[in-house]
Amino acid sequence: MPKTTKTGKVKKSELPSTLQRSEKKARKTFAKTYDSALKEYGDEQRAAQTAYASLKHTYEKVGDHWEPKESKGPSDKRAEEGRRSKAKTAGGVDANASKDHLYDVASRLDITGRSKMTKDQLVEAIQKANDKETRDSRGS
Repeated sequence: MPKTTKTGKVKKSELPSTLQRSEKKARKTFAKTYDSALKEYGDEQRAAQTAYASLKHTYEKVGDHWEPKESKGPSDKRAEEGRRSKAKTAGGVDANASKDHLYDVASRLDITGRSKMTKDQLVEAIQKANDKETRDSRGS
């Protein structure tokens, strides 16, 4: 189902909950990419994957919403390698960000033990914290 109206306005209620809690530009990026991919591929799942890939180029998931990244670019190894990659996705965490940035995000999410974590451990802990906050925001 298209995520924008004929006039180009984003149907907020049609978006994933994490995007409903994100800024307008993130919603618009996802919706326009989704609609274009749906028209191109005719497959809702592929359209959603394409829209998330586009979103992750400029946004990162922090808690239960998406925030602009410090710099544009692929967010993880899977995004770098493309659709057929066997690499694991970081689920919206900007795994290519600096360890200092990841530590700051972990601090905002109140992740315990973050000062002793490696960069990979920070990515995993942030991903788990994001998933928890998203679940909590959905009320489940």
